[in-house]
Amino acid sequence: MNSNGSDSKKLRVEDSMDSPPSRVIHIRKLPSEVSETEVIALGLPFGKVTNILMLKGKNQAFLELGTEEAAVTMVNYYTAVTPQVRNVPVFIQYSNHKELKTDSALNQRAQAVLQAVSAVQEGGSPSSAAGESVLTPAPSPVLRIIIDNMFYPVTLDVLQQIFSKFGTVMKIITFTKNNQFQALLQFSDPVNAQQAKLSLDGQNIYNSCCTLRIDFSKLVNLNVKYNNDKSRDYTRPELPAGDGQPPMDPSVAATLGTPSGMVTSYSSGGGFPSSLGAISPLSAAAAAAAAAGRVALSGHTGPGGVLLVSNLNEEVRPQHPQHTHTHKHIPRVKILYNKKDSALIQMSDGNQAQLAMSHLNGQKMYGKIIRVTLSKHQTVQLPREGLDDQGLTKDFTSSPLHRFKKPGSKNFQNIFPPSATLHLSNIPENVTEEDLRLLFSNSGGTVKAFKFFQDRKMALLQMSTAEEAIQALIDLHNYDMGRGHRLRVSFSKSTI
Repeated sequence: MNSNGSDSKKLRVEDSMDSPPSRVIHIRKLPSEVSETEVIALGLPFGKVTNILMLKGKNQAFLELGTEEAAVTMVNYYTAVTPQVRNVPVFIQYSNHKELKTDSALNQRAQAVLQAVSAVQEGGSPSSAAGESVLTPAPSPVLRIIIDNMFYPVTLDVLQQIFSKFGTVMKIITFTKNNQFQALLQFSDPVNAQQAKLSLDGQNIYNSCCTLRIDFSKLVNLNVKYNNDKSRDYTRPELPAGDGQPPMDPSVAATLGTPSGMVTSYSSGGGFPSSLGAISPLSAAAAAAAAAGRVALSGHTGPGGVLLVSNLNEEVRPQHPQHTHTHKHIPRVKILYNKKDSALIQMSDGNQAQLAMSHLNGQKMYGKIIRVTLSKHQTVQLPREGLDDQGLTKDFTSSPLHRFKKPGSKNFQNIFPPSATLHLSNIPENVTEEDLRLLFSNSGGTVKAFKFFQDRKMALLQMSTAEEAIQALIDLHNYDMGRGHRLRVSFSKSTI
């Protein structure tokens, strides 16, 4: 198939069900502003991309992979998971053509991009002038990663799984800035960082959410002091967990103790371990993490999720965990009889359990940093009838405090991790700013800022610290404001 105009006009829509496997892939319904780089990125996770033909007037493209096996893997994967380019679903199928012959004069820019990408894949740098103009040498081995629309938790381990596809990940530091999850990730080689950015920038970790925004960092080396849930140096497994931080998972410590001293990349052939299948780095990471019990996949979780919360203040009673994260649906809570600083908390489903774990693990409550992990239990059992368990087990199924009983509620978009800023709603019209400042000051903290929304039924209130905000939420969510108004309190991603 040639890239001249007459042949292009004769192209017909091909049906992948009727066409036999071919290493040439036909991609349809691309957004009009799509770039060659974005089209090539669809094929990169499955193997070497050897040619490309863009038909921008038809919103189509043809991609040639190095082997038919890689093309089969790509089509099989995208049959199960609809690919998206710039949040637009695109259609992928086999072409009737067995190879792609393009006129370089008419397809010059696409070829330049392909050459540049190929150079990076092979561990070199772009050699042609055209290639260098498209893909300049990587300025740093460190990437700055921002997660947009983080509906499901993204952990340090998930990032390592995703990015190790492109090379050896040496160090990761995660943090929250402007109420947004971010990370710094260091590869052993800037070329690996460049390839990861090229392939993953703008991609979703899960369907329609958890979008990766990737830039090069100005840093060229990360200084990691602790190995824990927030930071990791894979070259130094002996680093401490840090003061007040929960110790690292033993399985992670075992990984750090590999003979090479670090987690190495997957095979250069482009595939993941056979147990995961040769699929894209994003889905492979999700599958691996799910298999390890660390993260839930949308539509792949069990009927319920039980969390084990430890290092609690022993004065905490079952109603406190129920209030701590009132933006979740919590049917049951059980304080352990022989270990009063630990509790089992049952969520309504696995996704909510994962989100609560991501938001609450490592937070400070009643003066102690709590540890939140997934429990091996599927449900929290109520005590047998007639058995007195000293009030350690509570059933909140009928509680009026639940906000998200309705599956798929749009309010799920407003679930945010603990922060110093609280969102208040259901405020009676006669309540003033001074009333609310006094109410929240009485919870034991300091109100730093306050702002009413225009209708005065909602407001933002900022405490000095996230710990103070957690305490205020526990004390004042569902507070009776009079005239049938129950104050609603939740964490906000906004600042005042």
